[in-house]
Amino acid sequence: MVTSTHEASHRLFQDPPEALAPVFEALGLPPPSKDDFGELSPDATEFRPLERRVDTVLAYEPPMGDNFLIAVEAQTKKDPQKARSWAYYVAFLQAKYDMPVLLVPVCRDRATAAWAMGPFECTAGPWTTQVTRPFVLGPQTVPKVTDESTVAQQPALAALSAIVHSEDRRVDAILETVARGLMAFAPGVTEYWYEVVEVSLENTPTKAKWRTLMQRVITHFPGHGTLFEETYLEGKAEGKAEGEALGEAKGVLRVLEVRGIAVSEEIRERISSCTDLQVANDWLDRAGTVERADELFTDA
Repeated sequence: MVTSTHEASHRLFQDPPEALAPVFEALGLPPPSKDDFGELSPDATEFRPLERRVDTVLAYEPPMGDNFLIAVEAQTKKDPQKARSWAYYVAFLQAKYDMPVLLVPVCRDRATAAWAMGPFECTAGPWTTQVTRPFVLGPQTVPKVTDESTVAQQPALAALSAIVHSEDRRVDAILETVARGLMAFAPGVTEYWYEVVEVSLENTPTKAKWRTLMQRVITHFPGHGTLFEETYLEGKAEGKAEGEALGEAKGVLRVLEVRGIAVSEEIRERISSCTDLQVANDWLDRAGTVERADELFTDA
């Protein structure tokens, strides 16, 4: 089953390419540039009742140099069946696009990363027909980002570092650096990377540490009433009030239902979409006495 953690782990590579820097360094190639990449369809399904889908497929096509494909797979545990699927992905993509394929699994823990390096062989007796040797992005190959300037220059690589080193004994220092470094970006960009890391750390003890850091470093000057801090706190308060209002609105509909009062689709939509807590509270107070649902909206 595809989880949100799985989704976030490979989406790191669908826009900024710097998370692939360790791969290109190992290949002896210059750092990847966004202009050299194009995303391809991840569908590797043939005309038969079996669907196969690679997480992310990128075409590396620099102006000068050999082109090749990069197939990214998020892998959270050892899976012999997936190893066989990887061999299929490589063969299929090479045949479909007539280009060499580099398979890149992304692994969050050291044991899974060591397993994913393979090699995975297809043999018959003494003969080896096919060998799959992935390049793994995991604790062994992704650098530990402990410099905020690196985060500002390569946010995707920094996010990947926080994810794959989540079980490292120095994870607190890595998370602290990444959290503070992401503050260099516009609020929307900061929030995006915060969420990518948070979702990717799902079901790990490190997620709680990351959430604590998010609250602590959301502003460089906590308590000083800066615009960024006020905007964040205001948005947080508004979100809480809206959530409470929606809860009250459900209560209004329930009271009307119990009293046997008919509610049209138009009125139901108006009540259920209310995000004003004061208005929702007023409707709830009046829901026990009105004779018709539209009387809720009559001025008291």
